Amino acid sequence: MAKATKKKTTRRKKAAPEPTGLRPSETRASPPSAVEKLRAAVESDGGTVHAAYREPLGGHWVVLVVLPTEQVQPTPYQRKLSDPHVKRLADAISRMERYLDPVIAFRTGEKTYQVPNGYHRMSAMKSLGARSITALVVTDEEVARRILALNVEKAHSLRERASEVIRLAEHLAEIPGAREADFSFEFEEPALLTLGLCYEERGRFAGGAYHPIIKRVDAFLKKPLAAAIETRRGYAAKLLSIDDRVSEIITELKEKGLESPYLRNFVVARINPIRFRSGDPPPIEDTLEKMARSAEKFDAGKISTRDVARTGGAAAE
Repeated sequence: MAKATKKKTTRRKKAAPEPTGLRPSETRASPPSAVEKLRAAVESDGGTVHAAYREPLGGHWVVLVVLPTEQVQPTPYQRKLSDPHVKRLADAISRMERYLDPVIAFRTGEKTYQVPNGYHRMSAMKSLGARSITALVVTDEEVARRILALNVEKAHSLRERASEVIRLAEHLAEIPGAREADFSFEFEEPALLTLGLCYEERGRFAGGAYHPIIKRVDAFLKKPLAAAIETRRGYAAKLLSIDDRVSEIITELKEKGLESPYLRNFVVARINPIRFRSGDPPPIEDTLEKMARSAEKFDAGKISTRDVARTGGAAAE
């Protein structure tokens, strides 16, 4: 009997993207008056302008400059500095005797520049005593805020991402008429705002255990930012109260001899009201209320070692 031949399957090749952006020659053009004004301001600040060009994807103007290091500061909504990372960067830059990765900056006033992207590089250069630093200066603060999204999407911890986002929201709340929903791009996801307030209140908050739930039920608010932050403080207070009860349950389980790095995840999964729910989830207010009730009713005496052993996933932060 002849062997059946296996039919060869071929994968469809993904269609190549349509060409977009500028050709190399199009990145060079006569700068508009706003860019010329920025160039003059940089020079008057004591910096040196080396080029002004249109970036190749969207054609927006960028100015390549070298600035006095003391004029460059982080934005007020930056994540916390990692001293070990700064030390490693400083060591690498010192060994190479070259600085080849410009920071992103925007001018906030006379001899004052803020960095939304490049805080660690800037700090490394300052730790080496560098007189100057190379920067790509963008032309307005709104673009600089959006550049922060590049930081938020990097592989930082949830705590860093959420803390950075809530600091940005608190900074933007000073803008008259600014609504939370208008900044959905900058904030990435509403859950980061709620969790960020939790981290502000409690630095060691185990946000990773709650993030999957909050991410499903949270939504951007169509309120002015200042009012939206106050609403979220209520969400955060409720979530922290739930976490207090979860900590009590974990203590009860440990007293029974149940030990696992996933105990918090296990308890949070048991009180999750949308765990098996399909379709549109309920509002965050309803979800938090149901979680609180479930946490209060949780009976650690009914939990066995086998129940905990089934728990999977990463341990909470």
